[in-house]
Amino acid sequence: MTPKRRQKLLIILGGIVLAGLAIGLTLYALRANINLFFSPVQIAQGDAPIERSIRAGGLVKEGSVFRDPQSLDVEFRITDYVDELGVSYNGILPDLFREGQGVVVVGKLQADGRFVADKVLARHDENYMPPEVAQALEDAGYSPADYQEKAAEVGKRLNKQASE
Repeated sequence: MTPKRRQKLLIILGGIVLAGLAIGLTLYALRANINLFFSPVQIAQGDAPIERSIRAGGLVKEGSVFRDPQSLDVEFRITDYVDELGVSYNGILPDLFREGQGVVVVGKLQADGRFVADKVLARHDENYMPPEVAQALEDAGYSPADYQEKAAEVGKRLNKQASE
C-alpha cells in the first residue's frame, strides 16, 4: 500500500469514527429528553418509571384542587375515571385549568406514588381527552367515549355552579 493510499484510508477511518461518536452522543442526549406518556391506569399498574421525566394526562377530578394561599403550590388529582393520580405543582397554572378539564402534566413520579409536575398543559373543552389518554384507555379495554360523556356532565355541573 502506498503512503498516499494509507493516508486516505486513515482519514476515511477517522471520519467514520468521529461520525459514529457524534451519532452516539446525540442519541444519548436525546434519550434523556424523551417524555413518555402514561395514563393514571398505567401508572397505577406500575408501568411508569420512578424519578424519570414523563407525561401523564387525564381530567382534573372535581373537588380535588387545593391551593396553598401562602405560595404557588397546588395539589390536584387527575383521573381517567378508572384510576387517579395525585399531582403536586409549584407555579402559575394556565388560565384554562379547572376541574373537569383535560390536562397533561410533565414531571416525575415519586416513589410514594405522588407526581411532581414541572409543567401543566390545559385544554378548554370539557369533551376533550388527550389522544394519549384515549389510546391508553382503549389499550386497557375501556371506551374513551364513556369518559368523555362523564367529563361533559362534570363540565355542565361546574358551569351551572359558576353561574349561580
